[in-house]
Amino acid sequence: MYVSKEQIAAAREMDLLTYLSMYEPAELVSLGREVYTTRSHDSLKISNGKWYWWSRGFGGNNALEYLIKVCGMNLPEAVSRINSLNGIVEGSIQKPQETTTQEKKAMMLELPEKHVDTRRVFSYLKSRGIDIEIINHCIKQQQLYEDAKYHNCVFVGFEGETPRYAALRGTLSGSVFVGEAAGSDKRFSFAVPRQAGESHCLYVFESAIDALSFLTLEKLENRSWREVNTLSLAGVQKKKKDGEMKVPDALEQYLKDNTEIREIMLCLDNDEAGRQAAEGIQTSISGYTVSIRLPSGGKDYNELLQRKRGIRCSVKMRGAEER
Repeated sequence: MYVSKEQIAAAREMDLLTYLSMYEPAELVSLGREVYTTRSHDSLKISNGKWYWWSRGFGGNNALEYLIKVCGMNLPEAVSRINSLNGIVEGSIQKPQETTTQEKKAMMLELPEKHVDTRRVFSYLKSRGIDIEIINHCIKQQQLYEDAKYHNCVFVGFEGETPRYAALRGTLSGSVFVGEAAGSDKRFSFAVPRQAGESHCLYVFESAIDALSFLTLEKLENRSWREVNTLSLAGVQKKKKDGEMKVPDALEQYLKDNTEIREIMLCLDNDEAGRQAAEGIQTSISGYTVSIRLPSGGKDYNELLQRKRGIRCSVKMRGAEER
């Protein structure tokens, strides 16, 4: 198989976090603070667009090097895989074709089986300071449930009335697993309410728990949380094209589906990665009033909420092997 210099250059543009997030989400495990590992190799760490396999003593800057060095693919095979996923054929960028009904079925979201109740999920979120009325609202809207096998929180995102995305968060005391259900489509991430109401402002967060924490803070200030539109980006993906930051898939899709939105509040984490992401997104969006509203205390809005409520909570990240 022959690949041109142009095809190789195009494949090198994709970083590993973007590749795994979009095409192998079940392989990606978050360790917190913008650091990730993989289910297959827990000593391989991904951060700031780079990756390093500590047990083997080597790393790389993109997904192409990962497929070659870690997965054992040859160069033409790896280039072909990345570029075919991106719609690049014979050195030319192809516009994505409309997804057919048959193709949508093939990419069906694999939601975890529901538990008979949501007691563990309810207790966990309440311990994080989330208001019980807001928890119940999400459960009634089928946006939140407890999975039967691991008792994880399952935060569901919809395309219309069809589930398209599911973020997973563990409920064990003192530790938490973070992941995504297989087949998740980040364009349709978790959003409350599911459809925008009369408000023309959208509040954007990195995680579902931060979005629910913000709604709780609104309620504590005696403001109507039901009138607030919130969206979780399911993490911040720094996808670049020609050196420019792209608008995250979830935000781009939300704005497409909810044309009444005029103002965007970027409520990302108050750390270096979150601030850089917020600034990059702000400069990438035109036609909207875009502001950055970082939490006034703590790293994120859940830490801010816990401080407001006097909750002391120590949370550690854990991988699937500790389930």
